[in-house]
Amino acid sequence: MEDPYAGNAVIAMPFLMPKLRTVHILKALTASVLIAIQAVSPLASSAQAAGLPTLGDGASSLTTGEERRLGDSIVRELYRDPDYLDDPVLQEYVEGIWLHLQDAARKNGELSPELEERFAWTLLLGKDRQVNAFALPGGYMGVYLGLIGVVSSGDELASVIAHETSHITQRHIARMMAQQGKQTPLMLASMLLGALAATRSPDAAMAIMMGGPAAVMQNQLNFSRAMESEADRMGYSLMSPAGFAPQGFVSMFGKLQQASRLNDNGSWPYLRSHPLTTQRIADMDSRIPPGKRAADPVPTLEHVMMAARARVISNPGVEVRRQWATLPRSGSFSSLGQLEQVAQLYAATLSAMYLRDWPLAREMAQRLLAATAGNAPANIQARWLNAELEFKADNPQAALAALPLQSGNAPQAAPRVTASGNLAGPSLATIDVVERVAPRRPELLLKAEILLRLNQAGPMASSLQTWVTDHPRDGSAWQTLARVWRSQGQEMRALRAEAEAQVAHYDYAAAVDRFKAAQDLARKAGAGADYFEASIIDTRLRAVDELLREQLRDKAVNK
Repeated sequence: MEDPYAGNAVIAMPFLMPKLRTVHILKALTASVLIAIQAVSPLASSAQAAGLPTLGDGASSLTTGEERRLGDSIVRELYRDPDYLDDPVLQEYVEGIWLHLQDAARKNGELSPELEERFAWTLLLGKDRQVNAFALPGGYMGVYLGLIGVVSSGDELASVIAHETSHITQRHIARMMAQQGKQTPLMLASMLLGALAATRSPDAAMAIMMGGPAAVMQNQLNFSRAMESEADRMGYSLMSPAGFAPQGFVSMFGKLQQASRLNDNGSWPYLRSHPLTTQRIADMDSRIPPGKRAADPVPTLEHVMMAARARVISNPGVEVRRQWATLPRSGSFSSLGQLEQVAQLYAATLSAMYLRDWPLAREMAQRLLAATAGNAPANIQARWLNAELEFKADNPQAALAALPLQSGNAPQAAPRVTASGNLAGPSLATIDVVERVAPRRPELLLKAEILLRLNQAGPMASSLQTWVTDHPRDGSAWQTLARVWRSQGQEMRALRAEAEAQVAHYDYAAAVDRFKAAQDLARKAGAGADYFEASIIDTRLRAVDELLREQLRDKAVNK
């Protein structure tokens, strides 16, 4: 088990990789590390041409805008990696926790208006089973399904996310770059060689990455220890204001300590970019006021369902899924508590869906609905899974009927959107209550898919257009909107939506191609063209074309 707090920046992650880390993870780092090396090159001419500071020559730190650009460049490559996952249900759950923590940081004065405005505040999920999370420059956070699947409660997951949030708000990555100066590119170069070697030999990759200059790594270690301690303290201060039990920090550290005893002999202490887990446990435990010590946080039904979903999607293999699919039929199932029963029923339903055993999946789904009938957040998740099941079983009418659409009497909250297009404030079904931001993204996207299957998707165009207006960086929603427009014979609008989906993932070349195709279509339509839509396309093409030229200039000067 890896320490999820260890991978706090893309330039720290590979040093903490286990020997059996899959090759594709290392491959995924190649392009992003290359961009990072280019961005922090100590050569003055390259840095100035790219608009980035010249590290190691007296520059104090990256500006917030420069840090965001660096993060955008790295994330552009991560979006292309097959390990990237956009699962609307898990995305909503984890992002909901993060939004509460962001709100706490804002109220605590740790999230400045400048950072809130300039940073991306974007969450990326990874399908890998590694227990890890990391922060990237510019306000990006990555969370692996392995972490979601192993934590016992939302409070423990929140403790990890709070820690990483503090790395972002305290700008630890920019500070580390300024501190390391010319040493930082040396570390990144070692990582890049390892990532490239992974295409031929994982063992060779690990040898190269761990063979960098000891002095360089030790210097990074000393600075990272201070950052890790600060992130612990700042993250801990976010827990209670965000509605989470601070004890989640202590119980999470306990898990890491146990894993360390089993999997880590401490032979390479200088490779640790954080204090020893025992020290961190003592520090966090000492912050709980006397007389307020509590047992480990109690998980909610919703959390155990999301943990089960993460374990199944992270692809443990066909045989494991077969075992999970039939566990609720065992004689010992009735003796389990409600939490374990609900977790097993959710995993069984989803596993049977992956196995395409529809009768078994329906049996487990109905049992899950019954088991969660008295808990609103959990029952919403069960109903959504049932709708997903019927859709994948090619029964769209049943899926539409099963979809847990919002009640007209449900409490509503208008979404608050930052200038960068990020949803601000409380999110969706999180903690132990249902908090609504209309519409819920999982239901919106699934309903659109169902109606597309039924050739009745026309009414979804308005709902999706409203959503992407408030969430312009939601590439999946843009792609779905493109399919809806195309189903209605609105090809020009479909092309623009496809272009915006590429913009959301920073693939400006592909976006320009789509915008130009829409522009050509408008010219061919002549007087019959939608001039309002054509005007939008012309404006967006000019803006994105400039972004593409800037992207290409940065690449050219850093070759």
